[in-house]
Amino acid sequence: MASTSETGHAKNVANFQDLIAFVTGYGTTYNPSKNALKLPQLSTLYSTAQTNLADVVTKNTTYNNKVNERLAAFSNLKSLSTRLVNALEATDASPEKIKDAKGFNRKMQGKRANPTQTPVDPKADAPATISASQQSYDQLIQHFAGIISVLQSEPSYTPNENDLKITALTTKQADLTAKNSAVATAYTTVSNSRITRDVTLYNTDTGLVDIAGEVKKYIKSIFGASSPEFAQVKGIEFKKAKK
Repeated sequence: MASTSETGHAKNVANFQDLIAFVTGYGTTYNPSKNALKLPQLSTLYSTAQTNLADVVTKNTTYNNKVNERLAAFSNLKSLSTRLVNALEATDASPEKIKDAKGFNRKMQGKRANPTQTPVDPKADAPATISASQQSYDQLIQHFAGIISVLQSEPSYTPNENDLKITALTTKQADLTAKNSAVATAYTTVSNSRITRDVTLYNTDTGLVDIAGEVKKYIKSIFGASSPEFAQVKGIEFKKAKK
């Protein structure tokens, strides 16, 4: 289910707490026959909604942290790839092999994923759908793997610089793959958390918003449309999530 803003969800839950406070104040006069409208059930629903909201916030922060970790890991990849081609050119590699390495590097430099973009604000909301740039990061890893493969095939490629050695490069590739996968995993986790929250808040008949509407109708039925009691609750706003 598509969401309103995260603030909108929190406002619905906060307003539900206000509604419960008025219901509590009516004492024994508030006595609905429908079980879901009884005060203990309302309190349980409110607690569940609070827990679900907090879970989304926690998992959203984890997602943003993983995105930032990926940005840091990829930040020097394009410049590193160019250095590797230059290092290869300083060996006895054939022109054909150098051309292959340059081809992978050319693809590396032209992809959309931008490792120098601004890090994600830890408080920013994870996107509703995972970005197409995810695929670009996958492709950057593949281009890097291609360069490594060319270097591995060249016996004269034996650099003294530690970060240019094959062992360092394969470790780098594994780290890039792991951090890219971690973003996808964290996105799935926050997406599932949002689904759980939305079921609690917006499920037809059983969700917090629909239950709040029924509570208001019940209060109207027992006190009357022009009663001060109904005036207390009728203006408390609950909004369905936009689809």
